[in-house]
Amino acid sequence: MPLLGPQQYLTPVSFAQTTANITPDFRAKAAADSIALCQDRKLTAAGYLEDGASFLAMRNSKGLEAYQQDTSLDFSVTVRTPDGTGSGYAVADFTDANKLDAKALTKIAADKAAGSVNAKAIEPGKYTVILEPAALVSDEGLLNNLMYSLDARSADEGRSFLSKKGGGNKLGQKLFDERITIYSDPLNAEAPGNVFDGNGLPTKRMTWIEKGVMKNMYYSRFWAQKNNVAPTAFPSGFIMEGGTQTVQDMIKSTEKGILVTRLWYIRDVDPQTLLYTGLTRDGTFYIENGKIKHPVKNFRFNESPIIMLNNIEAIGKPQRLGGNLVPPLKIRDFTFTSLSDAV
Repeated sequence: MPLLGPQQYLTPVSFAQTTANITPDFRAKAAADSIALCQDRKLTAAGYLEDGASFLAMRNSKGLEAYQQDTSLDFSVTVRTPDGTGSGYAVADFTDANKLDAKALTKIAADKAAGSVNAKAIEPGKYTVILEPAALVSDEGLLNNLMYSLDARSADEGRSFLSKKGGGNKLGQKLFDERITIYSDPLNAEAPGNVFDGNGLPTKRMTWIEKGVMKNMYYSRFWAQKNNVAPTAFPSGFIMEGGTQTVQDMIKSTEKGILVTRLWYIRDVDPQTLLYTGLTRDGTFYIENGKIKHPVKNFRFNESPIIMLNNIEAIGKPQRLGGNLVPPLKIRDFTFTSLSDAV
């Protein structure tokens, strides 16, 4: 494809002077607050804090000029018991560093670590699960993988869950629970994104899934030209609409189920059905009669976000994570296939 010429971009909102002004004292206090809380409870903390002020710039000989300033702060902490049998985790990211509360986040991880000692083994199978946002979005998260799969060319060529038998794609079809709406918006106040993508295409508010229906797909410039449609800029984050329930509210409404803090080591099983496998970690708990009854040993799961988003029981209040806004989800018939000895 030829180089892009001049483009019109939105005015970005992804820069906060408070974050650009961070000092070593700010970082030291965040670390000290986290470490002190764990020392007082005789727990071990391993944390990570990264902040930055940066800019994105793009220019070419055809007259394209794109520029955007960004700030970000990422904080995560894993807390373990002295014997290594209990583990908890908490993570958050912000544009504005003033929103960071390292002590509060560490308390969440510490409570999970202390509460996950002496985990019991229960039979694998299909369970109602409450997936916290960290179990949904990460470098390999189930929802990330779903959003990365909305490519029109892959669908049209028969290589995707969006491929239609006989050719074409499933644009306009209802594929998920009607409560599922996912969009991107670079000007969202809580999770602002990039106003242009890696090719220099302008990003804008775009609805991908609306009330369970596939509304838009990603068209590269080449595939858009081939199909006589407008190309689609790839967003830097996404927003899933939710409700007002907290994780605690979801626990109270669960007769029997499992609370999952996070997932990891997620790998493809079947790209055409988006079937993935992976493991739970850092705090997995059995729920009975609206209360956490005891910790359970970690599981290996086999699940597809397509099936998952058709088995919705409740959607919680969205939280920012990884530059996205994602709610905790309560899902029925989530498939655990085996136990894991990992903590």
